[in-house]
Amino acid sequence: MERILLGHGSGGRLMYQLIKEHFVPEFHLKTLNDSAVLEGIKQGRIAFTTDSYVVSPIFFPGGNIGELAVYGTVNDLSMVGAKPLYMTTGLILEEGFPLDDLKKILTSMSDAAEKAGIKIVGGDTKVVNKGKADGIFINTSGVGVIGKGIDIAPLKVKPKDKVILSGPIGNHGISVIAERNGLTFNPPVVSDTAPLNALVSDMLKKTKKIHAMRDPTRGGLATSLKEIAVDSGYCIVIEEESIPVPPGVKGACELLGLDPLYVANEGILIAIVKPDIAELLVKTMRKHLLGKETRIIGEVQESPSGMVLLKTAIGGTRIVEMLSGDQLPRIC
Repeated sequence: MERILLGHGSGGRLMYQLIKEHFVPEFHLKTLNDSAVLEGIKQGRIAFTTDSYVVSPIFFPGGNIGELAVYGTVNDLSMVGAKPLYMTTGLILEEGFPLDDLKKILTSMSDAAEKAGIKIVGGDTKVVNKGKADGIFINTSGVGVIGKGIDIAPLKVKPKDKVILSGPIGNHGISVIAERNGLTFNPPVVSDTAPLNALVSDMLKKTKKIHAMRDPTRGGLATSLKEIAVDSGYCIVIEEESIPVPPGVKGACELLGLDPLYVANEGILIAIVKPDIAELLVKTMRKHLLGKETRIIGEVQESPSGMVLLKTAIGGTRIVEMLSGDQLPRIC
Protein backbone atom coordinates (compact mmCIF):
# COMPACT_ATOMS: atom_id res chain seq x y z
CA MET A 1 0.00 0.00 0.00
CA GLU A 2 1.37 3.40 -0.99
CA ARG A 3 1.53 5.97 1.81
CA ILE A 4 2.23 9.67 2.20
CA LEU A 5 5.91 10.46 2.72
CA LEU A 6 7.46 13.56 4.27
CA GLY A 7 8.76 14.37 0.79
CA HIS A 8 5.19 14.80 -0.45
CA GLY A 9 5.14 18.10 1.44
CA SER A 10 8.53 19.37 0.31
CA GLY A 11 7.38 21.37 -2.71
CA GLY A 12 9.44 19.18 -5.04
CA ARG A 13 8.81 16.37 -7.50
CA LEU A 14 6.85 14.13 -5.12
CA MET A 15 4.49 16.94 -4.19
CA TYR A 16 4.04 17.93 -7.84
CA GLN A 17 3.19 14.34 -8.76
CA LEU A 18 0.78 14.01 -5.82
CA ILE A 19 -1.12 17.13 -6.90
CA LYS A 20 -1.13 16.21 -10.60
CA GLU A 21 -2.20 12.59 -10.10
CA HIS A 22 -4.75 13.01 -7.31
CA PHE A 23 -5.92 16.57 -6.60
CA VAL A 24 -6.12 17.82 -10.19
CA PRO A 25 -8.44 15.09 -11.51
CA GLU A 26 -10.63 14.96 -8.39
CA PHE A 27 -11.11 18.73 -8.14
CA HIS A 28 -11.08 19.32 -11.94
CA LEU A 29 -8.32 21.91 -11.60
CA LYS A 30 -7.21 23.68 -14.78
CA THR A 31 -4.20 25.65 -13.52
CA LEU A 32 -1.78 25.37 -10.61
CA ASN A 33 -1.04 29.01 -9.80
CA ASP A 34 -0.39 30.23 -6.25
CA SER A 35 -3.92 31.67 -6.26
CA ALA A 36 -7.09 30.71 -8.11
CA VAL A 37 -8.46 33.39 -10.44
CA LEU A 38 -12.25 33.47 -10.28
CA GLU A 39 -14.10 34.66 -13.38
CA GLY A 40 -17.68 35.76 -13.91
CA ILE A 41 -17.94 38.04 -10.88
CA LYS A 42 -19.60 41.42 -11.44
CA GLN A 43 -17.00 43.35 -9.45
CA GLY A 44 -14.16 41.99 -11.63
CA ARG A 45 -11.69 39.15 -11.30
CA ILE A 46 -11.08 37.79 -7.82
CA ALA A 47 -8.00 35.92 -6.59
CA PHE A 48 -8.44 33.37 -3.81
CA THR A 49 -5.76 31.38 -1.99
CA THR A 50 -5.34 29.09 0.99
CA ASP A 51 -2.25 27.79 2.74
CA SER A 52 -1.10 26.08 5.94
CA TYR A 53 2.00 26.85 8.00
CA VAL A 54 3.78 24.21 10.06
CA VAL A 55 7.30 25.66 10.27
CA SER A 56 9.62 24.25 12.92
CA PRO A 57 10.92 26.03 14.94
CA ILE A 58 8.08 28.56 15.17
CA PHE A 59 10.52 31.37 16.00
CA PHE A 60 13.55 31.81 13.74
CA PRO A 61 16.03 34.59 12.88
CA GLY A 62 14.07 37.24 10.99
CA GLY A 63 10.54 36.07 11.77
CA ASN A 64 8.08 33.58 13.22
CA ILE A 65 5.20 31.39 12.11
CA GLY A 66 2.66 34.21 12.54
CA GLU A 67 4.09 36.82 10.22
CA LEU A 68 5.15 34.03 7.85
CA ALA A 69 1.49 33.01 7.56
CA VAL A 70 0.36 36.56 6.78
CA TYR A 71 3.14 37.34 4.32
CA GLY A 72 2.81 33.95 2.63
CA THR A 73 -0.88 34.61 1.99
CA VAL A 74 -0.18 38.12 0.71
CA ASN A 75 2.57 36.87 -1.59
CA ASP A 76 0.48 34.06 -3.08
CA LEU A 77 -2.21 36.58 -4.02
CA SER A 78 0.40 38.96 -5.39
CA MET A 79 1.88 36.32 -7.71
CA VAL A 80 -1.24 36.47 -9.91
CA GLY A 81 -1.19 40.27 -9.85
CA ALA A 82 -3.93 40.65 -7.24
CA LYS A 83 -4.17 43.37 -4.62
CA PRO A 84 -4.57 41.52 -1.28
CA LEU A 85 -7.65 42.67 0.65
CA TYR A 86 -8.87 40.22 3.27
CA MET A 87 -7.76 37.04 4.99
CA THR A 88 -8.92 34.60 7.63
CA THR A 89 -6.80 32.43 9.89
CA GLY A 90 -7.31 29.14 11.67
CA LEU A 91 -5.07 28.09 14.55
CA ILE A 92 -4.54 24.54 15.79
CA LEU A 93 -2.97 24.71 19.24
CA GLU A 94 -1.45 21.87 21.19
CA GLU A 95 -2.42 21.49 24.84
CA GLY A 96 0.31 23.10 26.95
CA PHE A 97 1.37 25.68 24.36
CA PRO A 98 2.69 28.79 26.21
CA LEU A 99 0.27 31.72 26.19
CA ASP A 100 3.17 34.17 26.00
CA ASP A 101 4.28 32.57 22.72
CA LEU A 102 0.72 32.75 21.39
CA LYS A 103 0.54 36.45 22.26
CA LYS A 104 3.83 37.09 20.43
CA ILE A 105 2.57 35.26 17.35
CA LEU A 106 -0.79 37.06 17.30
CA THR A 107 0.90 40.43 17.72
CA SER A 108 3.30 39.66 14.87
CA MET A 109 0.35 38.66 12.67
CA SER A 110 -1.43 41.92 13.44
CA ASP A 111 1.70 43.95 12.72
CA ALA A 112 2.38 42.01 9.51
CA ALA A 113 -1.19 42.50 8.27
CA GLU A 114 -0.96 46.25 8.90
CA LYS A 115 2.40 46.44 7.10
CA ALA A 116 1.06 44.50 4.10
CA GLY A 117 -2.25 46.38 3.97
CA ILE A 118 -4.44 43.29 4.35
CA LYS A 119 -7.22 42.88 6.92
CA ILE A 120 -7.64 39.80 9.08
CA VAL A 121 -11.42 39.54 9.21
CA GLY A 122 -12.11 36.19 10.86
CA GLY A 123 -10.74 32.90 12.04
CA ASP A 124 -11.04 29.74 14.08
CA THR A 125 -9.17 28.08 16.94
CA LYS A 126 -8.93 24.42 17.86
CA VAL A 127 -6.99 22.79 20.71
CA VAL A 128 -5.74 19.19 20.45
CA ASN A 129 -4.33 16.87 23.09
CA LYS A 130 -0.68 17.14 24.04
CA GLY A 131 1.43 15.16 21.59
CA LYS A 132 -1.14 15.43 18.79
CA ALA A 133 0.46 18.50 17.14
CA ASP A 134 3.72 20.42 17.31
CA GLY A 135 2.83 23.49 19.34
CA ILE A 136 0.94 25.49 16.76
CA PHE A 137 -0.20 25.11 13.15
CA ILE A 138 -1.77 28.00 11.22
CA ASN A 139 -4.07 27.86 8.21
CA THR A 140 -5.00 30.94 6.19
CA SER A 141 -7.25 31.93 3.32
CA GLY A 142 -6.93 35.19 1.42
CA VAL A 143 -8.88 37.19 -1.14
CA GLY A 144 -7.70 39.92 -3.51
CA VAL A 145 -8.78 41.75 -6.65
CA ILE A 146 -7.05 41.72 -10.04
CA GLY A 147 -6.97 44.95 -12.03
CA LYS A 148 -7.87 45.32 -15.69
CA GLY A 149 -5.27 44.22 -18.22
CA ILE A 150 -3.47 41.90 -15.80
CA ASP A 151 -3.22 38.29 -16.94
CA ILE A 152 -0.40 36.41 -15.22
CA ALA A 153 -0.03 32.64 -15.68
CA PRO A 154 2.64 30.20 -16.94
CA LEU A 155 0.66 29.60 -20.13
CA LYS A 156 1.40 33.22 -21.11
CA VAL A 157 5.16 32.58 -21.19
CA LYS A 158 6.76 32.92 -24.64
CA PRO A 159 10.20 32.24 -26.16
CA LYS A 160 12.68 35.13 -25.73
CA ASP A 161 10.94 36.27 -22.50
CA LYS A 162 13.40 37.33 -19.82
CA VAL A 163 13.61 35.78 -16.35
CA ILE A 164 13.93 38.30 -13.52
CA LEU A 165 14.87 37.52 -9.91
CA SER A 166 14.17 40.16 -7.26
CA GLY A 167 16.86 39.29 -4.72
CA PRO A 168 19.31 36.80 -3.18
CA ILE A 169 18.27 33.21 -2.65
CA GLY A 170 18.38 30.79 0.29
CA ASN A 171 18.09 33.06 3.33
CA HIS A 172 14.85 31.67 4.75
CA GLY A 173 15.64 27.96 4.46
CA ILE A 174 19.11 28.32 5.93
CA SER A 175 17.92 30.52 8.82
CA VAL A 176 15.28 27.91 9.75
CA ILE A 177 17.60 24.90 9.55
CA ALA A 178 20.25 26.78 11.53
CA GLU A 179 17.81 27.63 14.32
CA ARG A 180 16.40 24.10 14.33
CA ASN A 181 19.83 22.50 14.73
CA GLY A 182 21.56 25.11 16.91
CA LEU A 183 23.97 26.15 14.18
CA THR A 184 25.59 29.57 13.78
CA PHE A 185 27.11 30.99 10.65
CA ASN A 186 29.37 33.94 10.01
CA PRO A 187 27.98 36.13 8.60
CA PRO A 188 24.61 35.32 10.22
CA VAL A 189 21.76 34.19 7.97
CA VAL A 190 18.39 35.87 8.58
CA SER A 191 15.08 34.91 6.95
CA ASP A 192 13.93 37.14 4.09
CA THR A 193 10.25 36.85 5.16
CA ALA A 194 8.48 39.91 3.72
CA PRO A 195 5.31 41.02 1.89
CA LEU A 196 5.84 41.38 -1.85
CA ASN A 197 2.58 43.13 -2.76
CA ALA A 198 4.02 46.66 -2.75
CA LEU A 199 6.87 45.57 -5.03
CA VAL A 200 4.42 43.84 -7.37
CA SER A 201 2.22 46.95 -7.38
CA ASP A 202 5.18 49.06 -8.53
CA MET A 203 5.92 46.50 -11.24
CA LEU A 204 2.36 46.50 -12.57
CA LYS A 205 2.21 50.29 -12.58
CA LYS A 206 5.20 50.23 -14.92
CA THR A 207 3.98 47.44 -17.22
CA LYS A 208 1.31 44.79 -17.70
CA LYS A 209 3.68 42.71 -19.86
CA ILE A 210 4.42 40.30 -17.02
CA HIS A 211 3.68 36.77 -18.19
CA ALA A 212 4.37 34.72 -15.03
CA MET A 213 5.38 35.25 -11.41
CA ARG A 214 6.28 32.93 -8.55
CA ASP A 215 7.65 33.32 -5.06
CA PRO A 216 10.11 30.41 -4.83
CA THR A 217 9.28 28.99 -1.40
CA ARG A 218 9.39 25.22 -0.88
CA GLY A 219 11.66 23.63 -3.46
CA GLY A 220 13.46 26.91 -4.03
CA LEU A 221 14.30 28.70 -7.26
CA ALA A 222 14.97 25.49 -9.18
CA THR A 223 11.59 23.88 -8.51
CA SER A 224 9.62 27.07 -9.26
CA LEU A 225 11.36 27.51 -12.60
CA LYS A 226 10.87 23.85 -13.48
CA GLU A 227 7.14 24.12 -12.76
CA ILE A 228 6.85 27.13 -15.08
CA ALA A 229 8.85 25.35 -17.79
CA VAL A 230 6.62 22.26 -17.61
CA ASP A 231 3.39 24.27 -17.56
CA SER A 232 4.44 26.57 -20.42
CA GLY A 233 6.01 23.84 -22.55
CA TYR A 234 9.16 25.87 -23.14
CA CYS A 235 12.76 25.76 -21.92
CA ILE A 236 14.15 28.18 -19.34
CA VAL A 237 17.88 28.89 -19.46
CA ILE A 238 19.49 30.62 -16.48
CA GLU A 239 23.02 31.87 -15.78
CA GLU A 240 24.66 30.66 -12.55
CA GLU A 241 26.81 33.78 -12.25
CA SER A 242 23.70 36.00 -12.40
CA ILE A 243 22.01 34.35 -9.40
CA PRO A 244 22.85 36.16 -6.13
CA VAL A 245 23.74 33.80 -3.26
CA PRO A 246 24.64 35.56 0.03
CA PRO A 247 28.01 34.55 1.56
CA GLY A 248 26.34 33.10 4.65
CA VAL A 249 23.98 30.95 2.57
CA LYS A 250 26.79 29.82 0.29
CA GLY A 251 28.99 28.84 3.24
CA ALA A 252 26.15 27.05 5.02
CA CYS A 253 25.22 25.11 1.89
CA GLU A 254 28.82 24.02 1.37
CA LEU A 255 29.02 22.89 4.99
CA LEU A 256 25.68 21.04 4.94
CA GLY A 257 25.92 19.67 1.40
CA LEU A 258 22.91 21.63 0.12
CA ASP A 259 22.26 23.28 -3.23
CA PRO A 260 21.18 26.94 -2.87
CA LEU A 261 18.89 26.54 -5.90
CA TYR A 262 16.64 24.27 -3.83
CA VAL A 263 16.67 26.19 -0.55
CA ALA A 264 13.42 27.95 0.40
CA ASN A 265 12.78 31.70 0.19
CA GLU A 266 9.97 33.85 1.60
CA GLY A 267 10.67 37.38 0.36
CA ILE A 268 11.75 37.22 -3.28
CA LEU A 269 9.97 36.64 -6.57
CA ILE A 270 10.59 35.37 -10.08
CA ALA A 271 9.04 37.33 -12.95
CA ILE A 272 9.02 36.22 -16.58
CA VAL A 273 8.39 39.21 -18.82
CA LYS A 274 8.41 40.37 -22.42
CA PRO A 275 11.99 41.13 -23.49
CA ASP A 276 11.27 44.71 -24.54
CA ILE A 277 10.30 45.71 -20.99
CA ALA A 278 12.80 43.67 -18.96
CA GLU A 279 15.55 46.28 -18.42
CA LEU A 280 13.08 49.03 -17.55
CA LEU A 281 11.29 46.74 -15.11
CA VAL A 282 14.56 45.84 -13.41
CA LYS A 283 15.30 49.54 -12.87
CA THR A 284 11.83 50.03 -11.40
CA MET A 285 12.19 47.07 -9.03
CA ARG A 286 15.60 48.23 -7.80
CA LYS A 287 13.97 51.39 -6.45
CA HIS A 288 11.98 49.30 -3.96
CA LEU A 289 13.56 48.12 -0.69
CA LEU A 290 12.79 44.47 -1.50
CA GLY A 291 14.10 44.72 -5.06
CA LYS A 292 17.48 46.39 -4.62
CA GLU A 293 19.32 43.33 -5.94
CA THR A 294 16.96 42.61 -8.84
CA ARG A 295 18.59 41.24 -11.97
CA ILE A 296 17.92 39.32 -15.16
CA ILE A 297 19.08 35.74 -14.65
CA GLY A 298 18.03 34.08 -17.91
CA GLU A 299 15.55 33.74 -20.73
CA VAL A 300 12.95 31.43 -22.23
CA GLN A 301 13.80 29.32 -25.28
CA GLU A 302 11.65 27.28 -27.65
CA SER A 303 13.23 23.94 -26.74
CA PRO A 304 13.94 21.46 -25.22
CA SER A 305 10.36 21.53 -23.96
CA GLY A 306 9.74 21.61 -20.22
CA MET A 307 13.38 21.80 -19.21
CA VAL A 308 15.46 24.19 -17.11
CA LEU A 309 19.12 24.53 -18.06
CA LEU A 310 21.77 26.19 -15.92
CA LYS A 311 24.83 27.66 -17.60
CA THR A 312 27.49 27.12 -14.94
CA ALA A 313 30.26 29.48 -13.91
CA ILE A 314 32.87 27.09 -15.34
CA GLY A 315 31.28 27.06 -18.79
CA GLY A 316 29.20 23.90 -18.70
CA THR A 317 25.45 23.31 -18.84
CA ARG A 318 23.52 21.53 -16.11
CA ILE A 319 19.98 20.15 -16.25
CA VAL A 320 17.93 21.48 -13.33
CA GLU A 321 15.12 19.27 -12.06
CA MET A 322 12.55 19.69 -9.30
CA LEU A 323 13.59 19.03 -5.73
CA SER A 324 13.71 15.27 -5.25
CA GLY A 325 12.84 14.09 -1.76
CA ASP A 326 12.84 16.41 1.20
CA GLN A 327 15.83 18.72 1.57
CA LEU A 328 14.56 21.09 4.25
CA PRO A 329 11.45 19.80 6.09
CA ARG A 330 9.05 22.19 7.82
CA ILE A 331 10.27 25.51 6.42
CA CYS A 332 6.84 27.10 6.01
